[in-house]
Amino acid sequence: MTKTKKINLALQGGGAHGAFTWGVLDRLLEEEDLEISGMSGTSAGALNGAALKSGMITGGRQGARDNLDWLWMQVAGVKDLRMSDWMAPFGLEVLGQQLANSLPYTIGSAMMQVMSPYSYGPFYKNPLKDIVAKFDYEHISDTDKPMFYVGATRVRNGKIRIFEGDEIGPDALMASACLPTMFQAVEIFDKTTDRMEAFWDGGYTGNPALFPLFNPALPDDIVIININPLERDDIPTTPQDIQNRVNEISFNSSLLRELRAIEFVQRLIEKGNVASDQMSRVRIHMIADDNLMAQLSAVTKAVPNATIISRLKDAGRAAGETFLQGDVDNIGKRSSIDLPAMFS
Repeated sequence: MTKTKKINLALQGGGAHGAFTWGVLDRLLEEEDLEISGMSGTSAGALNGAALKSGMITGGRQGARDNLDWLWMQVAGVKDLRMSDWMAPFGLEVLGQQLANSLPYTIGSAMMQVMSPYSYGPFYKNPLKDIVAKFDYEHISDTDKPMFYVGATRVRNGKIRIFEGDEIGPDALMASACLPTMFQAVEIFDKTTDRMEAFWDGGYTGNPALFPLFNPALPDDIVIININPLERDDIPTTPQDIQNRVNEISFNSSLLRELRAIEFVQRLIEKGNVASDQMSRVRIHMIADDNLMAQLSAVTKAVPNATIISRLKDAGRAAGETFLQGDVDNIGKRSSIDLPAMFS
């Protein structure tokens, strides 16, 4: 009998690129001997986590897969991704360039340079509002596993705020995905500060936050589904590419800080400077496709094109399969990634 492998998932944000995470989750949920015990999500990662948990509680693994399918059909604005098959001959980079050169995106991008989300007055509406309103929050906040955490950034003091349990509602999910250049800050009464607080995207302070997963009730293996390239060989030269790389670096910096701290603690444990029963021996694994993500840009994050979403799901499933064919054997034994090499 195969022993069940228990993991936590760390789900990054990255706009429509979160469809890659959808594909990874779709593949992992097919494995009966792989148990998802906890999840920490930011932005698109929070949406993926919410869909997975509510679907899992009501319909098991297939319910989670169906709910993720529903979420991304909502994001793409279609009922069937096969409707985009006619664009199959085009590569992702070409599709991204077509979107960047399209008149609607050009106008929208120009307006963002001179107008804030507050300029629209009573005509403003968060585009995620109608989607998150349809989530099943009774089950998202359920105490049953997988335990679920959502990260957002408190605007007033720049600190991370982790929402969990019945704190997770439509506003918490919108706050986690609130890019300040695109959306108005989401205001929520914060019981930890006893006042109304404004929140922005959680990626600025944790993309995603790993520390909530250091819960004694959760396993020591964290699988990060990474959708923001850690490296890009080409130097960005256009204003759009420069801003995109700045955002990627900013959104990866919080994750890298946490990984550095984890690596430091592991070294202390290995040297005997800290007893292993006093600190958690966290094992880190990562599922990513930096080569694919390097072909994409801020445009494909911001514009939920059905063809690109479909391709990203397929790429995510392939990356999940690669993990299951190799690194999954390290769960419960050792980290799959070389943490010191990430900082050298």
